[in-house]
Amino acid sequence: MGYLQSLGCLLQNAKPYIVVISLQFGYGGMNIISAISLNHGMSHYVLVVYRHAFATVVMAPFALVFERKMRPKITLKIFAQLFVLALLGPLIDQNFYYLGIKMTSPTFACAISNTLPSMTFIMALLCRMEKLELKSVRCQAKVFGTIVTMVGAMLMTFYKGSVINFFWTGHGRHPNTPPTADAAAASNLHNDGKVIKGSIFLIIATLAWAAFFILQVITMRKYTAHLSLTTMVCFLGTLQAIVVTFAMEHRPHAWAIGWDMNLLAAAYAGIVCSGLAYYLQGLVMKTKGPVFVTAFCPLGTVIVAFMGSLIMAEKIYVGGIIGAVLIAVGLYCVLWGKCKGVEDTAEAVKGEELPVKNEAIEATQKKEGLALSIPPSMEKKLQHTNHPN
Repeated sequence: MGYLQSLGCLLQNAKPYIVVISLQFGYGGMNIISAISLNHGMSHYVLVVYRHAFATVVMAPFALVFERKMRPKITLKIFAQLFVLALLGPLIDQNFYYLGIKMTSPTFACAISNTLPSMTFIMALLCRMEKLELKSVRCQAKVFGTIVTMVGAMLMTFYKGSVINFFWTGHGRHPNTPPTADAAAASNLHNDGKVIKGSIFLIIATLAWAAFFILQVITMRKYTAHLSLTTMVCFLGTLQAIVVTFAMEHRPHAWAIGWDMNLLAAAYAGIVCSGLAYYLQGLVMKTKGPVFVTAFCPLGTVIVAFMGSLIMAEKIYVGGIIGAVLIAVGLYCVLWGKCKGVEDTAEAVKGEELPVKNEAIEATQKKEGLALSIPPSMEKKLQHTNHPN
């Protein structure tokens, strides 16, 4: 029986880790599938619309059934927060993210998004969700991790180095059609320009995503129906994306979708990475905070790098490897500092509870001592006074 209780306690403590690791696998699959769909000509504006339409349709029945009796009233302030959440996540983040993927690669996009924990930590500081105590080791770890993560992201963006070829990757162009020197130089210049532009789009997307995490935590404090919150964010995001798509996408055939990769990309991203991800990350953030949820992004980079080189024959550069290592080191410094802070807080709470318990025990003992010290004759007189009959 004790073994089963220990196992149950272990699984309970492991739940947040299992959830966030599973989310990284989900995001990794989305990166690859979406990149293939976008490279085959699908409009990223249309992809965002269909993605959140799928998420809304899937999540709405669960919200209606399981939260029909516990759904709080939507005030004007709550609605404004939901509207901004839809603006930050479904609209700004995903449109710029898909643009970045199209101009770079899934691996590169995932690596840049690894700055998410650092950005989230800075925003959490500004919103007073995190405390900055430079004399404590845990705070120094967070600051050090934030700086190292930024350096790693910059290195991945502006330095490539040699190509690392694995046995499963392609090894360049066909040997019978070598590019000329002028063509290669023009191609490199064009690609470098696209990479820098794509990097800017990815950084904007990551900033919006970090702000989404912070605002989601704030909104969940007032609006506790998480399934309904997820559904409404996806629904409002769909409406906003439709307006933007009509303004930016003027090709009627861009809306066409069949039983192909475009449908898979929209359905997978909508159900897994919008519907389920918004809901699950909200549950974890409620107990662990936004910095914890975002600290597992390096795992997504490893997953996408492997899948990208295996499926899409992406090239992996030395600069990318060094940058990814720096990002991983920095992010786990942030995670260690976060976990250490939770332990210190728990110890402080225990330390505060102990004196209160001691005072209560002392008060009880004094009361018992006073009761015992009353002489029997005095006790009889008191009883006679209280009960004269």
